[in-house]
Amino acid sequence: MKIFSKSICFFLLLVVSFNLSAQNGDEEKEMFNKGKDRNQKAIDEAVNGWWTASMKTHQKRIEWWEEAKFGMFVHWGIYSLPAGEWKGNKVSGYAEHLMRKEKISRKDYLSLASQFNPVDFNAEEWIKTAKNAGMKYFIITSKHHDGFAMYDSKISDFNIIQQTPFKRDPMKELADACHKNGMKFGFYYSHAFDWEYPDAPGNDWEYRNPGGDLGLYGGVNWYDLHPELLPKAVKYVNDKAIPQIKELIQKYHPDILWFDTPSKLPLSENIRILKAIRETDQNVVVNGRLAGTADLMFGDYRNTSDRPAEFYPVKEAWEAIPTTNESYGYHKFDDSHKPVSFFIKLMAKAASKGGNLLMNIGPMGNGKFDVKDLNILNGIGKWMSVNGESIYGSKSSDLPLQSWGVITSKDSREFLHVFDYPADRQLVLGGLKTKPVKAYLLMDKTKKALKIKKINETDLSILLPVNCPDTINTVIVLEVKKPVETAGSRLLSARIPNRLLAFDAVQHGKDLKFGDGKATRYDVENWKYQSVAKLAIQVE
Repeated sequence: MKIFSKSICFFLLLVVSFNLSAQNGDEEKEMFNKGKDRNQKAIDEAVNGWWTASMKTHQKRIEWWEEAKFGMFVHWGIYSLPAGEWKGNKVSGYAEHLMRKEKISRKDYLSLASQFNPVDFNAEEWIKTAKNAGMKYFIITSKHHDGFAMYDSKISDFNIIQQTPFKRDPMKELADACHKNGMKFGFYYSHAFDWEYPDAPGNDWEYRNPGGDLGLYGGVNWYDLHPELLPKAVKYVNDKAIPQIKELIQKYHPDILWFDTPSKLPLSENIRILKAIRETDQNVVVNGRLAGTADLMFGDYRNTSDRPAEFYPVKEAWEAIPTTNESYGYHKFDDSHKPVSFFIKLMAKAASKGGNLLMNIGPMGNGKFDVKDLNILNGIGKWMSVNGESIYGSKSSDLPLQSWGVITSKDSREFLHVFDYPADRQLVLGGLKTKPVKAYLLMDKTKKALKIKKINETDLSILLPVNCPDTINTVIVLEVKKPVETAGSRLLSARIPNRLLAFDAVQHGKDLKFGDGKATRYDVENWKYQSVAKLAIQVE
């Protein structure tokens, strides 16, 4: 079938519904307005003062992070010891959520802590494993939602030194190992959830607090529906969250801080925590999940959804957090580990759209990595040792999407990541107007030139070797003279399947939205009824 370069448009009418908020009574409306006023005051103070000032050094702050592209995320705590089992029963879902799922009291959780003794933990081994996998930064859970500090905290006795027989500070050992091995280091800290602390959101089984599974006091909007409960959460932020975050900064000098679940606290509190961080350290990178609105992100970069399989377009700097199986903490019953090929392609996809990959590992309760995780890391490391140049410091390409894979760009080189090796060896690159200088395999140290044939004004063909060099992702380097001139579109291929994802489309309007990107959910949501929407597919 021959496809001409003439523009063809197909229009499909679809019926879509949009959720309308139920009308509230005057009292509830007044309380919501108070919440809005509180948040707006915090936003105005930030935008008109300290936050705007801190963003003057934003680009300098994240330079190393943008260059790194690939990091290790580690969820490790006393929950790693039971590893998805409680009182002889298997507990499904995230292993790190054991306390919440089994409604474990603080007292019983301390009994678990008394058994935590990871004598096989070796910080140097962890960091070298990450480094050999090609990772450039390392982030670990200093305190997860269970409220248990995995370091020597002077703020709370609910910590690894005072409550376990281990009596060592693994955070210090890891920080030292990172500095020794040239790895950037950082902490995950659960600022909004804390299941052990009587004043914090989340624990509704022992303290009857809001923010938990029972949806007490109005559920997610508890702080607006019941503002009388907010002082209690503020006390937690003042007495534990902010002091521990400052403690981590001053004691370990992290390069990056990572936060999650901000909706458990009002925006005003999240902004106040960020202000405390910036008053303590202007240079530490902070992820975007700490504080933000639909229109304004207060962190240094955005995060995608957890466990992504595909990525939708993001304008700002962004990061994805896949994990080797489905649980972030070690779960001995979870054997859903993804193949090495999944992560190699996912990394290339992320880099081709300007993002980072922060890949999670859940070490075991004894301090060792699961052999299944090690096999994945070793496989990625072998590929990165040959092809890392196409990832580190790369940016998204101006070339249009291709059917055979993705493209990353650096200086005057376009790195063609070929997932689907053409049977006839003819790799067709569409959308390039600039005359290419040379093409060669990245793995070929001699840079032996591959034959290039110009098909038309915007398309060319590269003759690949007879045997596929890498069945997962063969990287071709295409050298071009700057400035690189590209076409906004390309011809669809008549030789191989054309993979056109909803995630690759440009979104117009605010009613339809992208899915979260998890497996089987990289689609467009809100297709319902009551209103007519028009979808245009253009082929040029």
